[in-house]
Amino acid sequence: MNAGPALEVNGLSIKFGDFTAVDDVTFSVARGEIFGFLGANGAGKTTTIRMLCGLLVPTSGSARVGGLDFSDGGKGIKRIVGYMSQKFTLYNDMTVGENLDFAAGLRKLDPAYAARRRRELFELTAFDRPEDTMAGSLPGGVKQELALCAAMLHDPEIIFLDEPTAGVSPASRARFRTIIRKVTALGKTVIVTTHYMDEAEQCGRIALMRSGRLIALGSPAELKASAFPGPMVELDFGDGGGAPFLKGLEKAPGLIELSPQGMRWHAAFRDEAAMRSALAALPPGAAHSVIKPSLEDVFIRLVEGDR
Repeated sequence: MNAGPALEVNGLSIKFGDFTAVDDVTFSVARGEIFGFLGANGAGKTTTIRMLCGLLVPTSGSARVGGLDFSDGGKGIKRIVGYMSQKFTLYNDMTVGENLDFAAGLRKLDPAYAARRRRELFELTAFDRPEDTMAGSLPGGVKQELALCAAMLHDPEIIFLDEPTAGVSPASRARFRTIIRKVTALGKTVIVTTHYMDEAEQCGRIALMRSGRLIALGSPAELKASAFPGPMVELDFGDGGGAPFLKGLEKAPGLIELSPQGMRWHAAFRDEAAMRSALAALPPGAAHSVIKPSLEDVFIRLVEGDR
C-alpha cells in the first residue's frame, strides 16, 4: 500500500460540450479518512467521483488515486477502488448469492478468495439474510448493505459511496454509518456523497460543491466557524406576528444570514453588538435562544444563499 494520500486532485475539470460539470477542483484525502461531498443536485459530486473511479475522462487537471495515475487508462486504479452507485448496483431479479457471484466474476476473483471475502463482509456488516433471497425483496437498508459487500468484494483500499443511504429509513442510515466506521477502522478510505446533514456530520472533512466548483473544504466544526464567525440565535414567534420584525431584521446592520427552520427562524450576526441591537426590537411574546450553527445552516448559507 502506498504511504501517501489516498487522493490527490489538482485542477480537475470536465466539460460536456459547452457545459462545465466540474470546474478546477483541487483537494486531497488522507488514508483512513471519511471524506464527504455535500451539495445540491447537479453540483458535480457524482461526476467528480466517477472521474476518480476511472469511469469518466477529465477534460483537464490531474488526479492520483492510491498513489496511481491514469496513465494506464485507469486499470490499476480500478483494482484498488470500490464504487457503490446510488441507482444501479444490484440486480433485483437475482438472489443475494448470484449478485455476489456476478460481482466476483466481473473482478475475475478466484472462487475460494471470493467465498472467503463474502464471509468476512457478511460478518463485518452483520448481514444475515439467506443467500437464496431475491435481492429485490430486501428492505432498502439491507439492500444497500449487500451493495456495499459487492463493492468491497475485491478488498479495495478506497471505497466511493454515491448517496448510499438515499431513500432508506433513519434507523437503516444509522446502521450503515456504523458499518462505515468499521470499514475505516480497517484502514480503508471512504469517499461519500450525501444530502443528509447528520450523515455529513460523521465525515472527518467535507467538500461543499456548487455549480461544479468546490466552494468550501474543512471539518464540520471548521465549516461552521468559517461560515458563522459571530453568534446565532433561534427566533420563535409562537402563533405568528413576527413578519414586521423579520422584514426589518433583513436590513439590520451586522446580519449575516436569516433563514426559516420549520416554524422558527435562525439569525446569524457579525458580532454580539449587532445581535443585541437587533434583538432589542423583538415584539412582545417572541422568544429567542443563542444556538450553535448546524451543517444545515452552513449549507443554506454557502450552497443556497446569495448574501
